Amino acid sequence: MATELITRERCGGETPPRKLRLAAPWAGLALLAVLSCGGSAGARAGATQAAPAQNPQPPGRELTDELGRKIQLPQEVKRVVSLAPNLTEIVFALGRGIRLVGDTDYCDYPPEAEQKPHVGGPVNPNLEVIAALKPDLILASGSINRPETVHALDRIGLPVFVTYPHSVEGMIASVEHIGAAIGADKSAAEMAQDLRDRLAELQKRVGGSAPRRVLFVVWTDPLISIGTDTFIADALRLAGGRSAVETKGEWPHISLEEIVHLQPDILVFASAHGSETHREIDELRDRPGWKDLIAMQQDHVVVVSDAINRPAPRMVDVIERMARAFHPEAFTAGATLGSNSSDTLAEVCACAR
Repeated sequence: MATELITRERCGGETPPRKLRLAAPWAGLALLAVLSCGGSAGARAGATQAAPAQNPQPPGRELTDELGRKIQLPQEVKRVVSLAPNLTEIVFALGRGIRLVGDTDYCDYPPEAEQKPHVGGPVNPNLEVIAALKPDLILASGSINRPETVHALDRIGLPVFVTYPHSVEGMIASVEHIGAAIGADKSAAEMAQDLRDRLAELQKRVGGSAPRRVLFVVWTDPLISIGTDTFIADALRLAGGRSAVETKGEWPHISLEEIVHLQPDILVFASAHGSETHREIDELRDRPGWKDLIAMQQDHVVVVSDAINRPAPRMVDVIERMARAFHPEAFTAGATLGSNSSDTLAEVCACAR
């Protein structure tokens, strides 16, 4: 379901607030992290109030996180706090959900994640609450958790492992790294191999096809898409597509006029509630600019699960379904995008929660 956020285009508050239609929650959180100007005060305040860890135990082992930071962990990690939805998903997927003693307000998958004590939002978590949970390990994301938060937790003696994948392979590597950190090496290795095998099988089907030019819609007003160096763009490539917007910026603002000029083959929207997104897409069909897109006119519109927004194992499920939407001929003899777009859309939407 789309969510409205009030934000400012530039730091300092000189530009009046504008409503943004959020189609990709993970992207929204990442943007909030980038747009939080002066927001480190919350982290500093939390660091001031939170008491240092009492009687720290001698470190049992040293790990290097994905930012190259070295952290000390006990031999057995029994208490974990997650500061990002994708990291919570990974902990549960590895069968270690019982060790998760806290996560964020946005951690909603699996459903058990919502029952865990919450430490606030990923951008400004409550450091005092985190410290009170006495974690052996805190998992953070370089995409949506601010450096100030990580530094504040460091100062009070709490180990933080930061992940920062920029590709689907990077996500799989994060699964392996987290598995090593929480004592789930075997489960992580098996999961990583399964994900890689599935992606390799997919490439056998779609790797030889011309990639579909895709507009991945993050927000509609203003229109925001994805850059070429994001994990979502990599997911499109693995599904047999490529972003129609070629820019290095992670979340580029683009004009409808530019998109009409580019005329992408397919429009992709991510949603947790497919039916509501379909209603919003129907509203877009009559709007200036949107109605001039051939993909909209021909119903080459795909709605996928919001799992595509989170670098976690479920992303591979969505990649497989997008591949079927982009290249149905690789899965059904004689099928074409135009002839079975309704069936393809229904199949892909089956993954929407």
